[in-house]
Amino acid sequence: MSKELTIALDVMGGDQAPDMVLKGAEIALVRFPQVRFLLYGDELRINPQLEKLLRLKAASTVMHAEDVITGDAKPAAALRGGRRSSMRLAIDAVAEGKAGCIVSAGNTGALMVMAKMVLKMLPGIERPAIAQFLPTMRGETVLLDLGANIECDAENLVQFALMGDAFARAVLGLVKPTVGLLNVGSEEAKGNDAVREAAVRLKAGIPGITYHGFVEGNDIAAGTVDVIVTDGFSGNIALKAMEGVVKLFSSFTRSAFKSSLLAQIGYLFARPALNKMRDRLDPRRYNGAMLLGLNGIVVKSHGGSDAVGFANAIGVAVDLQVNGFLDQIREELAVLRGPEIPPQSATV
Repeated sequence: MSKELTIALDVMGGDQAPDMVLKGAEIALVRFPQVRFLLYGDELRINPQLEKLLRLKAASTVMHAEDVITGDAKPAAALRGGRRSSMRLAIDAVAEGKAGCIVSAGNTGALMVMAKMVLKMLPGIERPAIAQFLPTMRGETVLLDLGANIECDAENLVQFALMGDAFARAVLGLVKPTVGLLNVGSEEAKGNDAVREAAVRLKAGIPGITYHGFVEGNDIAAGTVDVIVTDGFSGNIALKAMEGVVKLFSSFTRSAFKSSLLAQIGYLFARPALNKMRDRLDPRRYNGAMLLGLNGIVVKSHGGSDAVGFANAIGVAVDLQVNGFLDQIREELAVLRGPEIPPQSATV
């Protein structure tokens, strides 16, 4: 990456802010030395930390923000009273062209509502969606929506497919990602009306999208397709279920190796392989969800992430900018909408 990029950070968002955010930005600069940061937050808390993070200090500008959006704030209340918050000012920086994107570990609902109001939606997109990539047996898979929309119609799902396709190209570097619709079975008659109608449209063919068909819950971890599309209700449940299974597996593995002296000795031999598996499943590696559909790049870090996880979220933001994600979305939307039909002249 040779072109300088500017990223706005909501320094006060997250359970361990501002330390986690600042240390994460310092880590990200090792990988992306050309990135520059606009740090929005309480300068009295930020500046002392920057004295310990000299690389970040040299690459950053502190922008004082009086207020903070708390994790339990209602989105509507945050929208009304958070105009001088670190989150809102960072979003404003993107809208005003001062930064190419925003990364925040703050309140998801508030971030979605504020970003939608300030940045607006891309033409042709009705609703935003939350997308994230997850580990699978084949590599990584993009899953969306993860909770922004509890109910979706067929048009929403088709738009999510288009955005997920572009996200997989930009972040995972896939040339021709495959797209599947999450369903309760692979048969064409399965599922609700919205899923079946969306399948008909995608099967008929949308330029640029390689549609696989219906996929089931077990296909997520199998990596059957590169992009899995669903409504926010099902997507959020699927994500939390996968996170729970990983924790369960880790707990069982630890208990098994502590069960006897022989098991503990076996652990000494298995430790390198177990460490490799642990790194592969480390949630910090997959931190950084994109709020798709907005007329700007907004990346959401997990609120409980540490500095390494936040650095990875910054990496997602950089990938989206460098690979022209918004331009890809606009081009595919233009194809989806079809050619503009000029208005007919009135005849006398």
